[in-house]
Amino acid sequence: MSDPMNVLAPEHRRLRIGDAWRDAAGGATFVVEDPATGKTIAEVADADVVDGLAALDAASEAMAEWAATPPRKRSELLTATYRALTERSEEVARLITLEMGKPLAEARGEAAYGAEFFRWFAEEAVRVEGRYNTAPAGGYRILTVPKPVGPCVFVTPWNFPLAMGARKIAPALAAGCTTITKPAAQTPLTMLFLARIMEEVGVPPGVVNVVTTKRAGEVVSALLADRRTRKLSFTGSTEVGRVLLRQAADNVLRTSMELGGNAALIVCADADLDVALDGAMVAKMRNIGESCIAANRIYVEEPVREEFTARFAERMGALSVGHGLDDGVDVGALIDEASVTKIDELVADAVNRGARVLVGGERPDGPGHFYPPTVLVDVPEDARMLEAEIFGPVAPIISFTSDDEVMAKANDTEHGLVGYVFTRDLQRALRFTEGLETGMVGINRGLISDPSAPFGGVKQSGIGKEGSHEGILEYLDVTYAAIDLP
Repeated sequence: MSDPMNVLAPEHRRLRIGDAWRDAAGGATFVVEDPATGKTIAEVADADVVDGLAALDAASEAMAEWAATPPRKRSELLTATYRALTERSEEVARLITLEMGKPLAEARGEAAYGAEFFRWFAEEAVRVEGRYNTAPAGGYRILTVPKPVGPCVFVTPWNFPLAMGARKIAPALAAGCTTITKPAAQTPLTMLFLARIMEEVGVPPGVVNVVTTKRAGEVVSALLADRRTRKLSFTGSTEVGRVLLRQAADNVLRTSMELGGNAALIVCADADLDVALDGAMVAKMRNIGESCIAANRIYVEEPVREEFTARFAERMGALSVGHGLDDGVDVGALIDEASVTKIDELVADAVNRGARVLVGGERPDGPGHFYPPTVLVDVPEDARMLEAEIFGPVAPIISFTSDDEVMAKANDTEHGLVGYVFTRDLQRALRFTEGLETGMVGINRGLISDPSAPFGGVKQSGIGKEGSHEGILEYLDVTYAAIDLP
């Protein structure tokens, strides 16, 4: 296999701040590992607070000029980024697989998905509008002017190392904001590659800054404490999101938070089981199950429970596990040892409480962070995996007998990101859409992510929306002028 690291030269494994690629102020570095082998694949700069504030200096200095850049010019730069990512999609995909573990086919999908955010928001950049109208009582006019919120701090996760950054950077730049991105320490290379591409297409210095660090807490805290920061967008766990929200409150920052999920996937007895099986496989196994919108709990109506379960278990058991760069691999490595340990403990807890394992359920020997596709039945309601975000290839199946029963169970969680429903009854689908306490619902579909759709949750799954027209609004303030005009 060719070396994906060839696409990222050593000088571009440093911090991207302003117009320079630089070492960390203290000279520290950290290693990035291939989760399928545990071997080191690169060293990158390990930023400290000094570096974080230097990035904020650069973003602040570039802010006024970038905000004044004509929307068409910003749009053209985003379009150029889309084209460059598309042209180099294979390089991007192989880099994603190497540092994150997902199979190459999935990484290719992420490369296309991430690029699409730049195309979508290139089109949105030229459609930011205010309004001018007569006040209802007459005597004056109302003028509203949208303005970029200012320098933005982005904290992105490891599970979609390109797409989650693109989903934030693209709308911010379209709106006229400058950015500082702190990628996950497990997967910094893809974001550095993106920064290099944006430099090559001509995005001005200081507009896109990337700070890699193992000291995320202290670096991000310093950025949020500085009054020049005006926006925080975070994708990650609800627990970390709560901490960041408390810190953001001190300076009353605008926030977008895409937090944890505990998605219920509901298969009704009237569903087309072929469609339901396809959808369940996608909703559960996309990205090896390491996704906030992964199906965490699968509820199947009793009349079709036995058939669905047998067919689903057969399909899960047929998936091949291995290094994501190898041919024919369906399931790659999980991100780290802690993830494997957590999943193994959740399965053991469910079994100890009476659940039965139909396929999988035992971690393999050998190097790398692997766990087999696993299906459990007879999972009791007190099993930890029904409350915890599994974030891996494990599917608990629970039966139900009525819509009211399953709706109550689906909503019995602090999370509210997404739900999935499979039914051929339109009225039933609409009742679930209205009744599920989630920000998104997939109806007869296991894949819902789309740059043109508003992505986000309710309850403790987040604040705000990403993607769609709503996505750019998260980066705009509105000034209202009352103009005296009898």
